[in-house]
Amino acid sequence: MDWRTNILTTDDQVRELLGGTKRIAVLGIKPESHSAQPAFYVPKYMADAGCEIVPVPVYYPDVTQILGQPVYRSLTAIPGEIDMVNVFRRPDDIGKHTIDILEKKPKSVWFQLGIRNDEAAEKFARAGIKVVQDLCLMVEHRSLLRRAAP
Repeated sequence: MDWRTNILTTDDQVRELLGGTKRIAVLGIKPESHSAQPAFYVPKYMADAGCEIVPVPVYYPDVTQILGQPVYRSLTAIPGEIDMVNVFRRPDDIGKHTIDILEKKPKSVWFQLGIRNDEAAEKFARAGIKVVQDLCLMVEHRSLLRRAAP
């Protein structure tokens, strides 16, 4: 199988991915004290839409819960399977998380709007992980799933 098929670029591919996504680890999530920033309100939107959010903040060592869920300090510390890792990290910072993401083997990795790392995306795609780059999860969910609802 060609690894490039795991790089999702069409509305249909993204809609199918979102339809099967229930448990999302949010790498780089921010706490409620930063509610005006996308790294908080995008995961909150997804939680309100029925997804389980697993917070993995990079900073904020004193924070133990976000969105009422316990905080994990690494992806590999999360028990159970993950459908998606939603990434709120600068493109240059993604490399330091690549091994953890590959080890956790989520079904997909979603780089938020403005975030693109082709090298990491190729590694994930070659490992059989679906990848979306440079799109906002909240915007795409609203556009592709909410609109389709009756």
